Amino acid sequence: MAKVVVIGIAGEPGLWLADLGNGTVKPLESTTGDLASVSALRKPGSVFVKDVDLAVAVSSADRVFSGHVDS
Repeated sequence: MAKVVVIGIAGEPGLWLADLGNGTVKPLESTTGDLASVSALRKPGSVFVKDVDLAVAVSSADRVFSGHVDS
């Protein structure tokens, strides 16, 4: 099972590295290789998803904990 997820949010230029095993999230300072290639596709609006079966961006953690998904 994956223990690390790279996250990109629409409208945010950078990527984030979420380490699920350690419970940490930090900015990904640089990308190379295939990751840099797929990251570049974000600029024109492309979406790349691999081995993720649920991802929802919401306006706040409070919304998540109350069971809401922003529309």
